[in-house]
Amino acid sequence: MIRWFMSKTVREAVAMRKHVQRLMNAQNDLLKPEAVTAVRAKVAELNAVIAAGENTGKIRIKTEELEFAANKWLKPYPHPVWRENVEVLLVAIAVAMAIRTFFLQPFKIPTGSMQPTLFGVTSKNLIDDKDFKLPTGWDHFMSWVQGTNYVQVVAPADGPVDAITPMRRFLIFNIKQTISVGGVSHTIWFPPDMGEPQQTPDGALIDPLVYRGGLSRDRVYHKGDDVVRLEMHTGDHLFVDRLTYNFRAPKRGEIVVFETAGIPQNGRIDPLRRWQPIPPDQFYIKRLVGLGGETIQIGDDRHLIINGHRLDASTPHFENVYSFDPKDPPQESHFSGHVTGSPQMATLPDSSTSHRIPPHHVMVMGDNTMNSLDSRYWGDFPQTAIMGRAFFVYWPISARFGWEAN
Repeated sequence: MIRWFMSKTVREAVAMRKHVQRLMNAQNDLLKPEAVTAVRAKVAELNAVIAAGENTGKIRIKTEELEFAANKWLKPYPHPVWRENVEVLLVAIAVAMAIRTFFLQPFKIPTGSMQPTLFGVTSKNLIDDKDFKLPTGWDHFMSWVQGTNYVQVVAPADGPVDAITPMRRFLIFNIKQTISVGGVSHTIWFPPDMGEPQQTPDGALIDPLVYRGGLSRDRVYHKGDDVVRLEMHTGDHLFVDRLTYNFRAPKRGEIVVFETAGIPQNGRIDPLRRWQPIPPDQFYIKRLVGLGGETIQIGDDRHLIINGHRLDASTPHFENVYSFDPKDPPQESHFSGHVTGSPQMATLPDSSTSHRIPPHHVMVMGDNTMNSLDSRYWGDFPQTAIMGRAFFVYWPISARFGWEAN
């Protein structure tokens, strides 16, 4: 082993031996007996000089003899360079899939239910803000690095919006989207992530560019008018730790990613405040607040009460959640504790209602208490539905970049 580290000749000899043995194993049923015997003899000779600690000159000679015998007796593979590259690629893919399955999985936050801890896809319609100048050059690049993108579509002709094509994607990349105004098409190249389509009560899908940009098919635009003028904020991209919960149970306060298939009531409230089914094949991210066997309720002061014990800013992982001023009313995308009061909150509609969590079940809530569809609405779900915990925010390069501690 020491000689392998100290001597380049020994390392090359060992690499040659492994390569020849791999080819022998692959071609064993195709080779003639004399070929197998000849090659194995040279392998044995090389092993002998390495084991005996011979000088590098003898090792080099035996390595060359093995290479000569392999070239003579073994069958060459067609397109060896391509085969080698493909093998390396397949190994890399296998390693990446193994890491994704058992260790770290990338996850994109689609909504704003965890703001301001973690941000989802949000937007600001600038169509009426004519004083705001869209950044260009270096300023535009720095905005993109920090997760802010801008989309502008100027009407190429007079007329209404005729059509909007779905965004075309390739792997993880958004390639283009086309909007037609007055019969003339305008292509948005490499548009930012605008989130998922919204679903109306009748099941129709509304393109994100439509509801974020406020497009109307009834309006007639004139050439040169701004049809779309959007400021887009990229949702946080993070790695989910899939390993830890194989060795311990989830803890209260940890931010977890879970399958929606584990939600028993399978319901949500859409933007029009109508009850719609939750797709069973999605993943949500929330903060774990209740564990199996506990009784949970929300006090009038917007603090959780677990088994009669009130949580506060000294509770691990809730330092920011309960950092609000009790004199201030709850606000969207601000730390405001946890609120009740909505008739749609079937599980915890008011401060006098408590809920007993069954064993091996959990409850979760979003940090954006004014805009989070969570266990207040649909109750508890099996702990086995949890995929992992938030681990590391890798994009964008914002104040939230780095290890996810709270």
